[in-house]
Order: sequence, then structure tokens, then C-alpha cells
Amino acid sequence: MEKLVIWVVITLLSFCSIGYSEEHTVGEAPWRMHTLFSTECNNYFDWQTVGIMHSYRKSGHPGPITRLLSCTEEEKSRYQGFDLAPTMEVPSMSRHPRTGDWYPAINKPAGVLHWLQHSEDAKNVDWVVILDADMIIRGPIVPWVLGAEKGRPVSQYYGYLIGCDNILSKLHTTHPELCDKVGGLLVFHIDDLRAMAPFWLSKTEEVREDKAHWATNITGDIYGTGWISEMYGYSFAAAEVGLHHKVTDDLMIYPGYDPREGVEPILMHYGLPFTVGNWSFTKLDHHEDGIVYDCGRLFPEPPYPREVQIIETHPGKRRGLMLSIECMNTLNEALLLHHIARGCPKPKWTRYLSFLKSRTFAELTLPKKPGDIRWIEKAIEEEKMVGESGKPYPKIHTLFSTECTPYFDWQTVGFMHSFRLSGQPGNITRLLSCTDEDLKNYKGHDLAPTHYVPSMSVHPLTGDRYPAINKPAAVVHWINHAQIDAEYIVILDADMIMRGEITPWEFKAARGRPVSAPYGYLIGCDNILAKLHTRNPEACDKVGGVIIMHIEDLRKFAMYWLLKTQEVRADTEHYSTNITGDIYESGWISEMYGYSFGAAELNLRHRIDGSIMMYPGYVPQPGVNYRVFHYGLVFTVGDWSFDKSKWRDVDLVNKCWAKFPDPPDPSTLDRTNEDAYHRDLLSIECGRTLNDALYLHHKRRNCRDPLTLTTLDQEVVNKIVESDATRNNSNEISDFLESSLIPPPSEQLFSSFRIWMVALWAASFLGFLALMAKVCAGGKKRQKKGKNYKSKKRSSYSGLFDLNGRNTDLADKL
Repeated sequence: MEKLVIWVVITLLSFCSIGYSEEHTVGEAPWRMHTLFSTECNNYFDWQTVGIMHSYRKSGHPGPITRLLSCTEEEKSRYQGFDLAPTMEVPSMSRHPRTGDWYPAINKPAGVLHWLQHSEDAKNVDWVVILDADMIIRGPIVPWVLGAEKGRPVSQYYGYLIGCDNILSKLHTTHPELCDKVGGLLVFHIDDLRAMAPFWLSKTEEVREDKAHWATNITGDIYGTGWISEMYGYSFAAAEVGLHHKVTDDLMIYPGYDPREGVEPILMHYGLPFTVGNWSFTKLDHHEDGIVYDCGRLFPEPPYPREVQIIETHPGKRRGLMLSIECMNTLNEALLLHHIARGCPKPKWTRYLSFLKSRTFAELTLPKKPGDIRWIEKAIEEEKMVGESGKPYPKIHTLFSTECTPYFDWQTVGFMHSFRLSGQPGNITRLLSCTDEDLKNYKGHDLAPTHYVPSMSVHPLTGDRYPAINKPAAVVHWINHAQIDAEYIVILDADMIMRGEITPWEFKAARGRPVSAPYGYLIGCDNILAKLHTRNPEACDKVGGVIIMHIEDLRKFAMYWLLKTQEVRADTEHYSTNITGDIYESGWISEMYGYSFGAAELNLRHRIDGSIMMYPGYVPQPGVNYRVFHYGLVFTVGDWSFDKSKWRDVDLVNKCWAKFPDPPDPSTLDRTNEDAYHRDLLSIECGRTLNDALYLHHKRRNCRDPLTLTTLDQEVVNKIVESDATRNNSNEISDFLESSLIPPPSEQLFSSFRIWMVALWAASFLGFLALMAKVCAGGKKRQKKGKNYKSKKRSSYSGLFDLNGRNTDLADKL
């Protein structure tokens, strides 16, 4: 009762703070509002439902709320979460009834349309707020306070919906000029929603079926799988009925992002991974999590506010981290209260539970008001991408080149993971060079947005085997076959980890003035090699690795890059180390010289920047924020080492939970030598990022819980990796992974059973000997002690079995 009174008081205060009263009317009718969010019948949406419902009550958000629950009859028969929220059941369209296409996101427009057609609430409402389940409400979302009008719904800016600017909108709406890049938060007048909703569903179906235009450079979907068809269905539907949104970037924030100064987001959308120090949260990690129904279990606790003060000193970034921990603490508070309401036993006291119940946390999560909202008009929607000159920043497209092999697949997983975390603007494309035979058996099509190119690993004219030529050949193919709307192209290698943005405006690239990293060992720029292979040897720059180039320069240059690569590769007379700098004298770096000589041919002089890229294992320059790790060389930290070539034939991508040996913990590093310490920290960061990428990849593949699997014996792997360097041992690693990573359950059970039987036999035998010794010694007192000893031995053994024979979840004990 006390909690109910507090909630009512907070709600009334929040209404007062936003100026809500019964005097507000639309026409002659009272201003009534209703909130909707869409879910499905599974654990994943259940814990999200608990979170959004708790934040709805806590925030003072006015009006009723309805969960649109999309379930099949089979799902409903075993579903247990009907009481988690006020609910309207709607037919599931996850499997489309006409096409058979599996696309659960379509349930959102289908559910809204069903609510409009069948709900009594829809007949008695003026305004509708539509949210996603993976949101935390921080304050009242009141349409008339936000400035929503009939014909002008309010929504959040989704800048990556580039299909509003290209052929996609022209194909799917008769009013492409009205297409707004919006989503997440939708605030509608009911009349507008009624007009738009049928189109939302039909346009979603239309875009979903338009597979010919799923490509990343058309949709902005980094996976190129049509997953955001529902978002385009909304934007195209709104344009079709003539709705022009009031667009803002201030009402909603993704945890992990920094809010604009002076703005208080009233929604947190935890759809992306976010981190605070060494703690992180990814909603996809909990796709099958039954945490709603596991008494006393919460998500891993984030750092405390005081710890955030220590982690981050910059006020703006600190504020962003505080929002991140607020999001997770609100989710955990929701779970805690839900478990109590379900009659779960009172949880044991912990410091974290004490914090969630504290006045400090209550004050930190009081209802918020949005403050001064900045509206983004279509003419200035690129405002946040404007430089000091007042001109919009140019569009960027990132490229990297790979082949159809396990070696490049694990590199792709690492690269794409780092790309997503880096904040790199623009789209990305993997240039995948494969033979027709390779493609028949290839499994990694979904690892990255991909442009397929013919393989030149074996040259079609000379028969020379030189896979490195695929890089310039792929760029030439992409230039001539892709629809490109970017002004600058960033070209990287697959064996790189991105640590931050690489942009032409920061590194001062310009047309006729590309930017690259220094490759000092390309001594051929200074000797006869350059004089033989370019008319402008004085323009030859020793660069490579990272390339930032204007698209028009690249169009002219790409073919020279390919031709000069072939030319240098054919010049076997000048492979020697003292001419090329190649210690193997094999012509392997012909592609690098092809790049430098091709650029020199066009007098493209580079701006050479040593702060872009570094090799793990090298001592970093003090104060330099390197944007890229290039792990092309062997690097070590103590007894741990990493050599990418040792993993050339190991399938780390398709074997569940396969990963590299873990690097050392940073806390074990020796700090007496600061240069060595910072070098090793960066090396550890590179190794951890690769393993984090593989972990998340296996999570997305729905691999079985790793706690039920045996772990990789790192010592054995290290011994294999560190064996004779002259011997190709990748097959040994592959065989080891094949046999040891995930042994069949029967083998695991048999092995475990055999060990315990031996232990049981040994313990019984020792107990028998001890008993006989006591009996032989005579005396009732000693016999009694012998029995006690036997009992004690059994008790001890039983405890050992409980500890090792079960997967104990520590979270269940908290």
C-alpha cells in the first residue's frame, strides 16, 4: 500500500511538472493518450516487458499502456507471462501467412493495425505513443507538451535510414521527398495513425520482398539482410499519407552514447551493446534467458556511481556512463520487484541490493523532463555532421578485402565487431574474392555486407599464384559494379582492429591528397625499382595499411594499382631484399609497391600520418590515440603470444565457442617499465577484442551454453602454437579443436563417470582400511572414533561431488 501511495504521488507530481490538466483539449474532446509496445511469447521479450513496465510506472508516464503480444497457438499453450503487462493478444505474423518468410519484426505494424481494428481503447483516445520493448522510460512522454500536432507526429532521428535519399524511396513511395529518417519513439494523433497503419504493414511487406535492394549501400543495414524492412515500411507509409515528422535527436538515447549538453533524454533504448569500464551488457546475450522466472537472479551489476566518477573525468562522457548504469540498474530493480511480487523468497542482503533500495538510487531515477528540444528539419538533418566551415561532412564508405577461407572469416568477425564499436561513420563493404568452386562450400556469407568479386589468386593469364593481388582487383571490380554515393573511401585490411573513427576531415584528406600510414620498409621508392616502374619516382610514397582517398581519385587510380601490381610481380629480377626490402625475396609485397607506384603515376602525394595505425607489440608513442591495430606481425606479452599465421586453417567461426588463447590479465603486468607496460596493454586489448568478437559471434549463432561444454586447454594449444616455427602446424590446431573443443556428450559423461568411479573406489577402500585399523586396535571409544571418521570421510566426499558434479550458478545464490 505504501509503495502504491508513493507511485501515485510521483505520478501526480510529474503531471504537475509538465503542466498537464483536464483543460487541455483537442477540439471539444479531452486529450486522452494510450501507449503501445510490441512483443512476442518468449523469455527474451518477457524480461524486456518487466523492464519497460517498471519504468512506465516509475516515470509517471500518463495514460494506460498495452502490450501487443504476438503469439502462435502453439506458443500460447506453453507461455507463462500473460500477467506481465496489460495485454492484447494479436495473431503472429513471424512466419508470413502468404510468403512463408520468417520476419518477426513485421509483428509490430501488424499488431498496431490489429489494435486499431479490434480494441475498445482505440475508440476512446486522441494520442498514441508507440515504443519498443527494449526501452526504459525516464519521464512522461506527453504529446501536446512535446509539440506533436495532427499531421505532424513526433519521432526520433534514425540517420542510417539512407534509403530515404536513394532509389529505395523512389521505388516504394509516391512521395519520396516526404520520407523521414525516423523510428524508435512514435507520437501520433489517432487520426494520423489510422490513416498510416495499413500502409505501415503493406509497405513493410513490400520492402521485405524487395531483396534486390537489400544491399547495405542502399538500405544502410550493415548486414544487408532486410532486417530493417519494418523501419522503412514505417517511413514510406508515413510519406505515402503525407505525414511530415517533427524530428529530434534529443528525446531518446542509446546507452553508451553521450547526451547533448543541456538535454535530458526521456527514453533509453538499449538495442546496442554498451560498456562501462570492464563491465558490458548486450541484450542478445540474454536471448533465451528465463531471468524473469528465476527467483533472485539479476543481470550482472554495473559499476556504482562513485566508481564511474573515478573511471571518467570528462563531464560529458561521465554523464553518458551514468545513463548506462541507470539503464541496467532500472532493469535489475524491475526484476527484483517482480520476483518479490511473484512470492519469491526474500533475497539475501548484498551491497548491490542495498544500493537499489537506497535513497541515492531513488533520487537518481526521479522522473525527468526533456528540457530544450532541438528539432531537426530536413534541410539541416546532417547538422551533427557539419565541420568548422559550416559545410556538411562528406559521406564515407569503408572497404576491406578477404577471400573464402576460415583464415579470413575469423579476421572478418574481429574486424566487423571492432567496426561497430569504433563509431566509424558511413557504410562498410567486404570485398570477397572467391572462385566458383570456393563459393559452393562457403559458409560465411552473413559475416559482413559483401561485394563478391572473381578471384585472381591464380592469375588468369600467367598462372602465377599471388592472392595479394585480389585487393586491387577487388577495388577495381567494386568501383565498376557498385552504386557508390560516398565522397571518400577508407580502405583497410582484414587483419585489423578498429579503435576509433577514421575520417577525412580529422586526418585532413582532400581530393588529390590521400592519407595513409607510413611503411618505411618500402625502400624500392628510393632506388631502381621506382625508376623502372613509374614515370614519377620522386612522387613515390612509402605508405600502406590505411588509405583515405577521394572517390574521384580512386576511380582514376584503382586500375593503375592493379596494373602496377602485376608489373612488379612479374619483375622477378628485382625481388632481392636490398631492392624491395622484402626479407623473403619472394615478391610478396608487390601489391604494396603496386599501390605506391600507381599513386606516383598520377602524382597523388600522400599526407603520411603515423598516428592512424600501429602494430601490437610495438611501443606506442606517448599520448597517441591509434585508430587501428594491424596484427600482421607476431606479438607477445610474457609467455603469451599471438601469430595470425598459426591459425590459417583453423575454423574458429563455425566451431561453437572456439577462440584464441586468452591474453594475460592487465593486472599481472610489470609497471616498472612504462614503455613496455603500455605496449603490453595494447597487445592485450587486441587479443581480447578478437576473442570478444568470436564470443558474440557464437552467441548470435545460438551456440549451446558454454558452461555445459568443456573448455579449451590453453596450455596444450600454446604448446601446439609455439612448436617448430618452420613447420606448418595449423592442421594440428584444427585437429585439436575438432577433437577437444566440444566432445560428444556421451564422451563427457563417460569420462566424468569413470573419474568419479575411481575416486569412489579409492575413498571406499581407504575408509575400509581405516575402519579395520580401529576395530583391530580394540576399545569401544576407538571403534566409535572409527565410525565417526568413516562418516566424516563420506560427508567430505559428498560435498566434493556437489561442488564438481553440478553447474553451480553463483547468481542463483545472490
